[in-house]
Amino acid sequence: MPQPNVQFSVASHIMASLAVRPGEPTRSSDLASSVNADPSFVRRVISKLAKAGLVTTTRGKMGSCMLARPATEITLLDIYNASDAPKAYVVHGYAVAEGCHVSRNIKGCLEGVLCSAQTSFEQGLAQHTLSQIVTAIEDGP
Repeated sequence: MPQPNVQFSVASHIMASLAVRPGEPTRSSDLASSVNADPSFVRRVISKLAKAGLVTTTRGKMGSCMLARPATEITLLDIYNASDAPKAYVVHGYAVAEGCHVSRNIKGCLEGVLCSAQTSFEQGLAQHTLSQIVTAIEDGP
């Protein structure tokens, strides 16, 4: 079974960790400890967030990062797009079995439905800000 892609959730975790300390530079090693993930993976995610303009970074032994703008101005869609996570809904890439009516037609039938579902998913993410997530974290489950 393939490993699930966690780039969006890790990016969200990193962003929330930075948002609870607004304006406070945070080292990638501290973020990796919070996520409980390999530091090099966390640095790659931070790099994507920086490239998207969501965080600012400084390099070197004492390198750190922090939010580039207030958490109220960052949506979950911004984080999702920056994380470069694969689409949530995709049609499989297996070859068509020409002798099967379903196999010959399923991909075309599903494309529109899955595209619509992806659009709805992204619209939902756009409705939530990072600051709302931080508030929920602080309030607890």
